[in-house]
Amino acid sequence: MSGDNKKKITFPRYQQIAVALAERIVAGKYPVGSKLHARSTLASNFKVSPETARKAINMLADLDIMEVKHGSGAYISSKEKAQEFLANYQETTSLAKMEAGISQALSKQKADLEELAQMVTNLVERTQLVHKKFPFSPFELVLPTTATNLERSLNELNLWHSTGATLIAIRHADELVVSPGPYAKLAAGDTIYFVGSELSYERVCNLFNIQLNN
Repeated sequence: MSGDNKKKITFPRYQQIAVALAERIVAGKYPVGSKLHARSTLASNFKVSPETARKAINMLADLDIMEVKHGSGAYISSKEKAQEFLANYQETTSLAKMEAGISQALSKQKADLEELAQMVTNLVERTQLVHKKFPFSPFELVLPTTATNLERSLNELNLWHSTGATLIAIRHADELVVSPGPYAKLAAGDTIYFVGSELSYERVCNLFNIQLNN
C-alpha cells in the first residue's frame, strides 16, 4: 500500500513537449538547420492545442535550441544547447523527486507520530480504567525476626477482617506462593504482598508489630 501513495512529479504539458523535441534533436531525428513541422502538425502529433505547441517552440527558441523565423517557420539551431537543456531538465527532475520524496517521508512520519499519539492516548485511558477497577498497588512487607504473630496460619490471623488487606502472595526464601491458602503460615524473613489502603498497610504493620517508616 505504501508504494501506491508516491507523489508523481508533473511538469506543464508544453515543457514535456519541449523535452521530447530536444530529445529528438539530440538523437538526430531533427538535424540542425532542418525545419520543424507546422504548429498544427506538432499539436496533432502530441495531441495538444496549437497554443501549447507554440509555447513549447518558444521555450526552445528562448534557449537558442530553435530559431523562429516569422513567415517561414521554426528551425533547429543547436544540438549542443539541446543537450544542455536535457541535462538541466534531468537535474531539475531529480531535485523535484528528492523534494517530493522528503515531503512524502515527512508526511509518513507525521502520520506515524499521530498514530503513536493515539496509541499513547489509548494506553493512558486503559491504564486509568485499570486503576479505577484496581485502585491499590500491591504493598510489600518483609517480616523481621522481631515480628509478632509469626508461625500462625492465615486462617488464625484472619488478616482481611482485622486489617482490610487482601494477601496476594508470600515469598519464602526463593519460593513465591501466589494466592496462598488459609493454612499457609508466615515465618520470619518472609515477604508478604497485599493490596489495600494506606490504613490497611498501617494495620498490617501493627498486626506484626512492625515499626512504620515515616
